[in-house]
Amino acid sequence: MLRNTLRNRNRLKPLSFHSGHGIRPGYYEEYGATPVNGGVSFTIESQNATYCELLLFKRQAEQPYAIIPFPSNYKIGNVYSMIVYGLEIDQFEYVYRLDGPYDPDNGLLFNPEQPILDPYAKNIVTFSLPGRPDEKPEFPYRARVVASDFDWWDEVNPQIPMSDLIIYELHVRGFTRHHSSGVTAPGTFLGLKERIPYLKRLGVNAVELQPIFAFDENLDKREYNNNILIDYWGYNPISFFAPHSKYMSGFELTREGNELKSLIRELHHNGIEVFLDVVYNHTAEGDENGRIINFKGIDNNVYYLLAPDGTYYNFSGCGNTFNCNHPVVLQMIRRSLRYWTTEFRIDGYRFDLASILTRDEKGHPMKRPPLLESLARDPILANVKLIAEAWDAGGMYQVGTFPAWKRWSEWNGKYRNDVRCFLKGDAGLAETAAKRIMGSPDIYDEQVRGTDASVNFITCHDGFTLRDLYSYSTKHNLGNGWNNTDGENNNNSWNCGHEGDTDDPEVLALRSRMVRNAYATLLCSRGTPLILAGDEFGNTQFGNNNAYCQDNEISWLNWDQLEENQDLFNFVRGMICIRKKYSLLRRASKLPPVCGYPQVSFHGHAPFVLDRSFESRFMGLMYSGHNEAMKQDEFVLLYLNMHWEGADVILPELPPGYQWHLHVNTSAEQGEQVVINRKQTGIVKGHMYIPARTVVLLAGRLLTDGSAE
Repeated sequence: MLRNTLRNRNRLKPLSFHSGHGIRPGYYEEYGATPVNGGVSFTIESQNATYCELLLFKRQAEQPYAIIPFPSNYKIGNVYSMIVYGLEIDQFEYVYRLDGPYDPDNGLLFNPEQPILDPYAKNIVTFSLPGRPDEKPEFPYRARVVASDFDWWDEVNPQIPMSDLIIYELHVRGFTRHHSSGVTAPGTFLGLKERIPYLKRLGVNAVELQPIFAFDENLDKREYNNNILIDYWGYNPISFFAPHSKYMSGFELTREGNELKSLIRELHHNGIEVFLDVVYNHTAEGDENGRIINFKGIDNNVYYLLAPDGTYYNFSGCGNTFNCNHPVVLQMIRRSLRYWTTEFRIDGYRFDLASILTRDEKGHPMKRPPLLESLARDPILANVKLIAEAWDAGGMYQVGTFPAWKRWSEWNGKYRNDVRCFLKGDAGLAETAAKRIMGSPDIYDEQVRGTDASVNFITCHDGFTLRDLYSYSTKHNLGNGWNNTDGENNNNSWNCGHEGDTDDPEVLALRSRMVRNAYATLLCSRGTPLILAGDEFGNTQFGNNNAYCQDNEISWLNWDQLEENQDLFNFVRGMICIRKKYSLLRRASKLPPVCGYPQVSFHGHAPFVLDRSFESRFMGLMYSGHNEAMKQDEFVLLYLNMHWEGADVILPELPPGYQWHLHVNTSAEQGEQVVINRKQTGIVKGHMYIPARTVVLLAGRLLTDGSAE
């Protein structure tokens, strides 16, 4: 009965005609443009507008072919909604115009001549003037209507536990844009899809895509040293519902999402989850000097945090700050996440500058931000992962204190900083490094935050690549055009004795070992590891630690380096296998060891004695647990010697019948640095020598253990 009612509703005849189109009231609870039988329902909300009209354009036409005002009786509350009949969704583009008070001091910027992009648009195109490609139109953005008709087959989200994830952060364009990628559609979702076999071979089981929401790449377009600089990273959104059109390979735009959906379906089919890096903290409209695209012209004083004089609070560092906990904005963010979760089957979200999401309308932090709690408790979002970048550009730093409801994880910036410092040999960090590796229990109380709070990383898109972390002691960002003033100054990096490229074999050998140390440490740390794409084969940005504007070979992955650095790739792949092999590296055992050993213990040169002196640069960490299925205890022992001198250690004594098997030694000969198969590992008895700046991993197993390798 309900189905027939909805079908009949779609077939209602228009009440009146305008510009040759029949119109009648639309679907008020379905924001944006929704296809219906014979037409499209257009719905937009404004708290302060007094008038709204719809402009329809033939595709890429300069002038609208129809301007249709919303009749006054088509407005209910603050919502305008109208069905327009006689529309074919692949034949037109649309924008709105709204009128209302113009009072900048009170945050009201209505202009009846200003085209307004639909904030709920599912597809956005860039309008260019026919025959005048070099002349920019005053308003270059229009929306198109999208049909939801993708066949997901029997696709099921992988639902991998956080502790079992290995997240691979990548930029859709940069991942395959370089000619060496060998894909048919470089720099697109389709190009990424062609590279799925590589991801499977590496062993990662989640990809985190840098922003794919439609963004204004020309926001700060400049020319510097014959390079065109644009917003390459994409952290300046103009929409929270539409994919960025330039990541498409050329499919029909009214089916634009299908190429992305096809990618996600194929990733899921291969057991790989898909996370989005989402930016809800600001938009591309900028401050009072920025242009009006959508939110400013709809309800400027609703969508943005404004000072008493009408100027913009700037906790984002990008000119404006979204008013995330206002009920209207909260509702839109929640609808956006629900849309991506249901329509694109997204598995998780990493929230850029997430501390902004905790601020109230005056910019003050809130203990129980309505937005975060609503997302944590939302039934549609119940199974997706929520990850916060728990700081913002306004000085708020909430690592360990981000409001969580046992649902939110965090990028652990303290892990990055402390582990970087310890790995390069800074003093006074042995115990701190041990805590970071065991899951940062001093930061994340398991009773309060649960067991999956920490997302561990050493490098990410923002900063040096891992190769550059040990090739440069200072940033080299002159190519960004800001006289090297942009980017982080405190990188905790080390050039290993020479700044930049070198042919010195000793420096190169040390750098190679430092990279292996970083990977071994990250993949032996409890929490969820995050890897920056390309680090596994030595990608470089030539010392640039803020390549946000570099749409060129500085940012594009050069796949020729995969062959050049195959030994590093094999090491990383081996470490991922080791992490998957030993669950103790990922989480505490549900059962304590029968033999009575502690589940976690610190070690130094002697068993159970960690040297906590300031000058110590050595630490050992042992995990113990009982494997009920195998009816035996298990042990994993990790040593980090970050001193410039080697160290003799006495190994902890194992229960009778157990032996230590050496799986990882970052100073070993090539091909022997990581050994996956226990039957091929060396057996270590009593004590061992650990070379300078070396990570070692051993596993304690029964002599008669015949488990599958």
